[in-house]
Amino acid sequence: MGFFRNIFILFYRIWFYILVVLPIIILFPVLLVSIAYEKWYPFFFRLARIWAKFILFGMGLIPVVKRDTKIKKGKSYMLVANHTSMTDIMLMLYLSRNPFVFVGKKELAKIPLFGFFYKRTSILVDRANARSRREVFEMAQNKLNRGLSVCIFPEGGVPDEKIILDEFKDGAFRLAIEHGIPVIPMTFHDNKKRFSYIFFSGGPGKLRVRIHNEIPTAILEIEDKRMLKVQVRKIILDELMAPSLK
Repeated sequence: MGFFRNIFILFYRIWFYILVVLPIIILFPVLLVSIAYEKWYPFFFRLARIWAKFILFGMGLIPVVKRDTKIKKGKSYMLVANHTSMTDIMLMLYLSRNPFVFVGKKELAKIPLFGFFYKRTSILVDRANARSRREVFEMAQNKLNRGLSVCIFPEGGVPDEKIILDEFKDGAFRLAIEHGIPVIPMTFHDNKKRFSYIFFSGGPGKLRVRIHNEIPTAILEIEDKRMLKVQVRKIILDELMAPSLK
């Protein structure tokens, strides 16, 4: 049975990359036009959401969402979630109709086709480079000033499979406080189980998500960033340890 299961997973993984690349090839001219000017980003974002749904449902990954708060149209947020899988990107796009930009590691820009658009529409960071980390703040501030939201996975990367939730970095919380935008924590329960970085693992099924109540930051000072970071991490960890969705 293990042999046949591994064959299934092999084709399942190959199918994932086909689903990632195929819409980009088909829509390539339209996508190129959509990234030509910054003011056209909302149109690109709508296409990205269609792409994300195409992948999730094409993989048999069905989001099951519990919403404690509504992501309101036209409002800027700091969206944060635990980071467990490549499918985190697609799931986050599925969850928010409000345009946002990702802050992510520069390595993703090396993925063929996907990386071409990723590096032109996201904020890339080289965590080993202090100058790169400073530039992230400048670029994120520019996006927030234009009324967009920002999504950061505050673990700073996908943690070891054995780690339930890694320690959080400060960046997301500092930005949220500096701009007075609310933080919306999200807990992704099943992405690691459905499509982890261990190759021969995963499969179709539910992707349970809890979108927690937004946390206002307007009255906070920059010195409160650690307190905010600890608060958000506890919310996500508590949900991971005692899921409110079945």
